[in-house]
Amino acid sequence: MKNTFLTIFLLITAFFSNAQDFKKYDRGSFNKGQDSINYRILFPENFNPAQKYPVLFVLHGRGESGNDNEKQLTHGAKLFLKDEVRKNFPAIVIFPQCSSDSYWANVNITTNDKGKRNFSFVEGGKPTKAMHALQGMVKDFLKKPFVNKEQVYVGGLSMGGMGTYELLRRQRKTFAAAFAICGGDNTNNIRKYKTVPLWIFHGGKDDIVDPAYSMAIAERLKTVGREVKFTLYPNANHNSWDSAFAEPELLPWLFSHKRD
Repeated sequence: MKNTFLTIFLLITAFFSNAQDFKKYDRGSFNKGQDSINYRILFPENFNPAQKYPVLFVLHGRGESGNDNEKQLTHGAKLFLKDEVRKNFPAIVIFPQCSSDSYWANVNITTNDKGKRNFSFVEGGKPTKAMHALQGMVKDFLKKPFVNKEQVYVGGLSMGGMGTYELLRRQRKTFAAAFAICGGDNTNNIRKYKTVPLWIFHGGKDDIVDPAYSMAIAERLKTVGREVKFTLYPNANHNSWDSAFAEPELLPWLFSHKRD
């Protein structure tokens, strides 16, 4: 019984500690015309608006969609609060939130009678409501005097990985590098972001988004792209983002790139 109470106490302590840390991510929203999107933003320690900083947009998965402007911090946000990360990579980190009635990427999803999902990624096409708003938000941030336009990055997981590919092709001259975790895209879209250095991650046992999607993109980019890294975690399921965000070289690799 004593161990049970101790476990519950530790869980509650960890929960409130994380909530307290996440308060360092300021709340914001972008609203222009019909575009509306919430986001959380983490500024570097000792932020000086007279300086220019790298900016990273992190796109969440389907499970973190909504309008609470909080759930999108579930995966990845802790990484950027670490003391060594804040010290070594002083950057502006932004977590936008996709509304529940939209999707980052333009993709058709079907489920068979066994519950297996199939993703049919659109070649070209118009952006979703969420993607259109995200594009507007990104363009708005690029106007800020404290943003280094040579160091703008994007990354995402699952639905956010799919959104990463789509944002890259829709704003192909914006990003210096990107990472995509357990995502996917129509391989015919690759030519539109082949010049962007990309690190792709996937779990070998992913039963939600087939790792074949990432493999196909990586293989195609290796023949036509500028720089592509592909990491497959053989025993990981859909939560390969845990391993990806724990990669010691992820942030050094990402922030080492500058847009030509």
